[in-house]
Amino acid sequence: MNPRLAAARALSVVLSGKASLGSSLPEVLGKVDGRDRGLTQELAFGAARWQPRLAGLADRLLQKPFKAADRDVEALLLVGLYQLFYTRIPPHAAIGETVGCADKLKKPWAKGLLNAVLRNAQRDSEALFAELERDPVIRFAHPRWLQKSLKAHWPEHWQAICTANNAHPPMMLRVNHRQVGRDTYLGELQAAGIEAFPCGHSQDGIRLAEACDVNQLPGFSEGRVSVQDEAAQLAAGLLDLAPGQRVLDACCAPGGKTCHILEREPNLKEIIALDLEPKRLQRVQENLDRLRLQATLVAADARATGQWWDGRPFQRILLDAPCSATGVIRRHPDIKLARQADDIAPLAILQSEMLDALWPTLAVGGVLLYATCSVLPTENREVIEAFLARTPGVRELDLPRGFGVEQSHGRQLLPQEEGHDGFYYAKLIKIAAHPTASVSK
Repeated sequence: MNPRLAAARALSVVLSGKASLGSSLPEVLGKVDGRDRGLTQELAFGAARWQPRLAGLADRLLQKPFKAADRDVEALLLVGLYQLFYTRIPPHAAIGETVGCADKLKKPWAKGLLNAVLRNAQRDSEALFAELERDPVIRFAHPRWLQKSLKAHWPEHWQAICTANNAHPPMMLRVNHRQVGRDTYLGELQAAGIEAFPCGHSQDGIRLAEACDVNQLPGFSEGRVSVQDEAAQLAAGLLDLAPGQRVLDACCAPGGKTCHILEREPNLKEIIALDLEPKRLQRVQENLDRLRLQATLVAADARATGQWWDGRPFQRILLDAPCSATGVIRRHPDIKLARQADDIAPLAILQSEMLDALWPTLAVGGVLLYATCSVLPTENREVIEAFLARTPGVRELDLPRGFGVEQSHGRQLLPQEEGHDGFYYAKLIKIAAHPTASVSK
């Protein structure tokens, strides 16, 4: 399959609101020649990353908007525009190859439209962008609702957040504490001709100067190293792990934090890796197997503790709660297309329900670490503030000052262009049992 056609097919599903690129792209990649898969991913992710700008440009050049049945043509146009303005592909090739894909969509009528819009965009782009960029949505390539929210909550940082969201994310590694030290592994990377730097906040973190295939990493198949962003790596250290503890990793997939916990403390009594979907737990098991680690995997709704909890308390709980993922847009740019303003309040309710359900499973003296990959306070400090207000026997613990922005509750990491993703942490200790604690059915 032509890589432009494959990228458009994956993107059209996202535009229709039926899936994410994470689920639509793998299906089409299997139909693309191996040498073209990198280009396919670049076109799909790039068109999603810059969609607010590209769509604004397309709207100026189209006589009328696309019908819902023609999302595939719309996606193909976005892919064509992305090639013209964000890649080194020669314009004649970008236009010709993109227009030719219309036949494969069985919509030959679209060839003339695509050709005209792409050629007009190429000819008039300077004047068009100069006019369009008066609109902040076009200039910063973020949907209006998100831009307004970022500006309201982060008046001093919102432009830097948008810039970081639009950048290609750096590739971060986590060395396996059981097998190798970070300095030693940095030497192995240097010997392999891979330029890398130690992360500033995670003791196990490494940032690569350029992304590479994991099979190029020394000892990857043997479990010496894993791919994980620096912000996510902080969780294991913040849990204050010790031998003999029983640990719950709630919403654990794909298992990076589960594995890191086991790498940092090999003498835990047990770790329960819990996730709602059995299919997602398959990925967790694959990561455990590669690293030669063991955990108890459970597929269940974290809120329904009566269905999975055996009544034995946990000394540590990591709740990496479902969220808007607004801190990892650069890794999942289709979030700009899929997420809406109305999604945030229901997510905050779900996060609160999870906290309420899991708190009774925590031992007195135990610690619960609340985490999200969101930069929106509605899902972060406001959730924790409300939980502290309604829950007896809980106290918030201070977090290290070496990372993120201090909040009234917890600390917020904002995405950095050459650094970590956006992430939030709050640390709670149970100082007394809840007098009315009950198990959720």
